[in-house]
Amino acid sequence: MKEVALVWIDKNKDKIVEISDKIWEYAELGLKEFKSSKLLSDELEKNGFMVQRGIAGMPTAFIASWGQGKPIIGIMGEYDALPGLSQKKVPWKEPLVQGAPGHGCGHNIHGTSGMAAAIAVKEVLTRYSLKGTVKFFGCPAEENFGGKVYMVRDGYFDDVDVVVSHHPGTMNAATLKSTLAINSVKFHFYGKATHASASPEEGRSALDAVELMNVGVNYLREHVSQDARIHYVIEKGGAQPNIVPDYARSWYYIRAPEREEVEFIYNWVTDIAKGATLMTRTTLEVEFLEGMYNVIPNRTVSELIVESMREVGLPKYSEDDLKFAQEIAKTISIEAKIQTLKKSGRPNWESLVDKLMDDAVPDPWGEGMLEHASTDVADVSWKVPTVEFSTATWVLGTPGHSWQSTAQSASELGHKSLIFAAKVMANTILDLIANPELIAKAKEEHQRRLGNRKYKSPLPIDKKPPLDEWEK
Repeated sequence: MKEVALVWIDKNKDKIVEISDKIWEYAELGLKEFKSSKLLSDELEKNGFMVQRGIAGMPTAFIASWGQGKPIIGIMGEYDALPGLSQKKVPWKEPLVQGAPGHGCGHNIHGTSGMAAAIAVKEVLTRYSLKGTVKFFGCPAEENFGGKVYMVRDGYFDDVDVVVSHHPGTMNAATLKSTLAINSVKFHFYGKATHASASPEEGRSALDAVELMNVGVNYLREHVSQDARIHYVIEKGGAQPNIVPDYARSWYYIRAPEREEVEFIYNWVTDIAKGATLMTRTTLEVEFLEGMYNVIPNRTVSELIVESMREVGLPKYSEDDLKFAQEIAKTISIEAKIQTLKKSGRPNWESLVDKLMDDAVPDPWGEGMLEHASTDVADVSWKVPTVEFSTATWVLGTPGHSWQSTAQSASELGHKSLIFAAKVMANTILDLIANPELIAKAKEEHQRRLGNRKYKSPLPIDKKPPLDEWEK
């Protein structure tokens, strides 16, 4: 059965790569991925999937379903780009369009690998008249607005048994790490404009409020846990120095290992913002953008993915591939590479220091460890056993969200990672469908890890996706 899936992926390799590269070229920001979403959903529809578009209040979100009955296996695909990371397919920094978005997290591969795996599994289910349903979840805005959190809140994962997802990276890994829960929030301060020199006493500076709030939050850092993270930007600070700013805005990310801790710090930060208004006699509007949970890992599914990686076999690189990789590697200092490898927590990470690409598939690792990042995959993982694995797409040491990762995501390195990941996903899903006891084991582990904790959406019940956020 697996051979049917692998052969389909190999036969359609050129088409799969073409779709990934088109999404890379589109490079659309979160909630604006109209062409990327259409490309993936249309391809699934052409291959017999029933497609629901515009779900959970997001025009670029969709579900493509094929099959009948249980088990229901979910596959997630992302396709949003990042602002300012436009880059040509060359191993030196050169934007395609200065300041334009680019796929610095490889989501062009993310969405396409899942699409290819879903169709390959469908081919097997059809050939052998097997029961089971595969659902591809087209997930917008992972990078900024947490599209999956809206999908979870609206019940789209409620009937799914297991979810498998793939993300480009520097390693071939299905780890047991968790992530940081997060709140994203904007603080809008309103004051009173006046001439800053002739009549300053008449003004009430919104920028003063922003700056005083930031000072207060920076003093707060001493009193939060070591793994908590608070970072911000000032988005609006006034027009010019001789006008007291009557409007200013800051954007905060507040992260911590558990959802409850995020809420505690978030409320404290909000109190500091209110205090800033008292000091400046301004007013405040708090705009909650998104909230996410921390990932619940699953060893059962991770071990199955690792087994599939080894069964499929790692990609082989040509001389040209390695030359491209070597040029990229020259732009990454050895100190930065060592620090990145060390932070990964991977056993025997020292053995990778002198390597260009990850050439092994380690056992799942990272139990009890934290990835100091956040993802809306976490909210799915609270509802259903979920694992998002990575494959070596980028040179070891490559920073995420960089021009280097953008360039590699449309290179042959990226193409080979894409095909490998699609095969691994298809293999894993077929194992789950053929062995219901594995699904039962994954569910039991999931419930054990949750314990008495219950998922409550971090989104207010009336909160809608911020479809116009980029226009602000």
